[in-house]
Amino acid sequence: MRCLSVIISALIFTFSVSGQTDKLPKLKRGSWTGNLQLSGTDKLPFQFVVKGRGEKMTMSVVNGQEVIDLERPVLVNDSILLTFPAFNSKLVLHQRGKRKLHGYWLNLNKNSNYTIPLEICFGYKTRFPVGRTATTFPYLDGRWETTFEPGTKSEYKGVGLFDQQENRVEGTFITETGDFRFMEGNVTVDSLFLSAFDGSHAFLMKSRIVGDSMYGVFLSGKHWKGTWNARCNESFDLPHPDSLTYIIDNKPVEFTLNDLDGNTFTFPNSTFENKVTIIQIMGTWCPNCMDETRYFNELYSKYHTQGLEIISVGYEVGSSFEEHAARIRKLKERYDLYFHFIVGGAANKGLASEHFRMLNQIISFPTAIFIGRDGNVKKVHTGFNGPGTGKYYEDYIRETDLFIQELLNVK
Repeated sequence: MRCLSVIISALIFTFSVSGQTDKLPKLKRGSWTGNLQLSGTDKLPFQFVVKGRGEKMTMSVVNGQEVIDLERPVLVNDSILLTFPAFNSKLVLHQRGKRKLHGYWLNLNKNSNYTIPLEICFGYKTRFPVGRTATTFPYLDGRWETTFEPGTKSEYKGVGLFDQQENRVEGTFITETGDFRFMEGNVTVDSLFLSAFDGSHAFLMKSRIVGDSMYGVFLSGKHWKGTWNARCNESFDLPHPDSLTYIIDNKPVEFTLNDLDGNTFTFPNSTFENKVTIIQIMGTWCPNCMDETRYFNELYSKYHTQGLEIISVGYEVGSSFEEHAARIRKLKERYDLYFHFIVGGAANKGLASEHFRMLNQIISFPTAIFIGRDGNVKKVHTGFNGPGTGKYYEDYIRETDLFIQELLNVK
């Protein structure tokens, strides 16, 4: 494993200093089908799109309504390097003619050894095979009460949200700590298959359909496999995200950490006096955190001049302050974020709970603390249900906008 780590590190360094874009191979333009080899028997399919040629070539990963435009491809020797824009992960590919690529996904958020083999072939019809003889399929539209890891100490609940068009299904699962983001798949006469690949997570879900229930397995990356079941239940919902994390005995929010330059940052301070302040507890490796960060950037753009401040405290992958700060700085620069960024430390909920002892506990990245002009906490929101949740996301955006206007006393 040490040898593999050295080889990958050297390869990344080579890409960073000598990559070319002017001699990219000719590839068929259009939709491709990718497969991550999670195990000897399990493949996670995803859609891959190639547009343009040469220096104008672009490549994207697609999950339902989500299109992830990868950074411009870079050619080094016979390898094509593709970097995911929001996460510290890459695709390293080799060409096999105009219609086939093979290589691996390298997820540096895990470690420098975390690779999963993949193959991408030209052409895309359905994400999963559905069978040629089937003409009718089970109807899955709606809400499904879902139990993950049923019957174990790790059991937790979720809500499955599905939108079905014939044999094609889009949707997601909502849990108390956030959603599974954009998932896409297919239904057969007796089974449902869903997958999502966004550069941070690789989710594969398979289930058998029995009446109004489903029984399945859930794979995340190459190391984790669990069970789940679900039943159609339009009235089921989870506890409200504002009820899970709370202030203990009306204690004030106080903490001392370092900013990106290593300077001591103490809250509260005069900068935030008489301001409405959101404190976001997050990590750049976390897809739900990135969805929330994009929304908070919109809030900041709209309301900063009227008194809104945002402090984002990052808990990061890596073993040093310098690594943590570099990851946060990269996010800040990539998305032109102008609110305040603080380094929390390692990506650990226990550490975050130590820093924010006025809360009962931190159970999720992200967690957002909303503080009024008077310095008192008005609410704490656990997790984030992003654009893949449809109405959940739309309702939260509308309610939060109105809530901020109320705190700011915007007419």
